[in-house]
This record gives sequence, structure tokens and C-alpha cells, in this order.
Amino acid sequence: MGGQVYGRMHRRTGEPSRAGSQADNKQGSQRRNDTQSHRRGPTERKSSKGCLGGILGQEGIGGDVQAFFISIGAKYKRIRKRPRGKPSPQLYAYKCEKLQELENQYAEGHINFYYGDESHMCTSGCVPYGWQFKGEDYYVACDQKFRLNCFGIIDRNSHYDGFTITKFINSDKIIEYLEAFSFGIKKKTVIVHDNAKIHRAKKVVCHRKIWEKRGLFIFFLPLYSPHLNLAETLWRILKGKWIKLKDYVSKDNLFYAANRALANVGKVLYVNFKNHAA
Repeated sequence: MGGQVYGRMHRRTGEPSRAGSQADNKQGSQRRNDTQSHRRGPTERKSSKGCLGGILGQEGIGGDVQAFFISIGAKYKRIRKRPRGKPSPQLYAYKCEKLQELENQYAEGHINFYYGDESHMCTSGCVPYGWQFKGEDYYVACDQKFRLNCFGIIDRNSHYDGFTITKFINSDKIIEYLEAFSFGIKKKTVIVHDNAKIHRAKKVVCHRKIWEKRGLFIFFLPLYSPHLNLAETLWRILKGKWIKLKDYVSKDNLFYAANRALANVGKVLYVNFKNHAA
């Protein structure tokens, strides 16, 4: 009993026993290292424990990354592309009101209502970030020589129609498609278009009166409002989900995968549209 009391009193006076000295020195050294670690900059912490694992206080980068970002208020969201300009507030409000009226008529079965747009795919593809091991060299060839251009219309129930070509889509191609489409409609049909030049061309305007007599009408979105066009969602899912990374390896693979996916829209593949397109 006397030894135990003496030992504790001895350590309190700053003269610890040999075994106690080693343990206390080890703990003190660990506390100093932890304190210094928190004081280091991001580069120093990265070199000591490796990227995010150093910040989380864990070895390597195998920590719960998602939980970490949530804990600091971050959300995993798609980075959006936005036009440089902004629409007129008055025109935007008016167009949105009319767009909702058309949506209501479509929901009640009075009209057919489609969103139309152009897009393209090339072998350079969409280049996302990805994990790579040391010594591996992943790349996507910067080759836009082989390009597949698409025009399509789609409604909220994933009814799709359109075409793909390797040449550029001009107003003549739009007229050719809408002319053939107008002969097959059975009730009033409205197609939403953006304000691209090929949609506003004089020759297209001249045909609109003919198409309207057949029951086909064109509704133009306000400027700088691609988020109102559901077709933008179709292209995004086509490129980012339905077409796999391996399909970009060659022109033949890419064109086949794109045409196969578009042919299956509304049959096997469906788009779950929300209130906003993009």
C-alpha cells in the first residue's frame, strides 16, 4: 500500500518511475503530434496521411467521404450548364403560364404535347472525373470527326420520335421531319422548340401555316431557358446513363449504342421527368 501511494505522489512531484515515464512520454508525444497535425496546412496533412483520410483523422482515403461532406453542409449535386444571358422576366412568366396550360390540356387528353430539341454525340464523349491508380493512363481521344447528330421529340410519358444523321442538322432537315410527322397526327399536337436559328428560319415559318392546318403547332420557349425543355433531360440521360463509357471507344460502337437506346425509349427505357427538365 505504501509503495502505491508513494508511486502516485512521486509522479505528481514530477519525478515519475521509469515505467510511468515511458507511458506518459508516449501519450504526451501523441497529443503533441495530434495538435501539430491540426495546425498543419492541407498540403502537409495530405503528405502525412493521404488526401481526405488525413482530414478525417483516418489512415488512407477509405473513410466515409459522403458522411464527411454531409457533415460540413455539402450536397452531391449535378453541376449544371447555364446560358450566359437571362430571359425577360415578363416574357418568361407569360411563357411559363402558357406552358402550364398546355401541360394541363395534355394531362386531360385534349392534345398531344412534345418537347423537341437537337443534340449530338462524338467519340470524344463526356469526360468525367474518375479514380486512377498510379501508373495507369486513362484518356479519351479528342476526336470530333465522327459525330452523330440527333433530333427528337418526347412527351412526359416517354413517347419518343426522331432521327439521327452524321451530317449537320439544318432547317431543311427540320422541315423534312416535321412535314412527314404532320401527316400522321390524329389530334391537335404541340411541339416545344427553343429559339435556335434553324427553328426560326424563314422557310420554317412559311411551313408553320401549313402544319397548323393539319393540327401541328409550334410553341417557342423564352430565350435562355433550356431548363424548361424536357428534351434536354433525354439527352443528358442518354449520354450519361444509357450510353456506357465503353461505347465511346469507337465510332461504330457509339453510333450503334445511341441508335439502340433511342429506339428503345418508351419501350424498354423510360425517363422519369420531374417538374423541371435540366
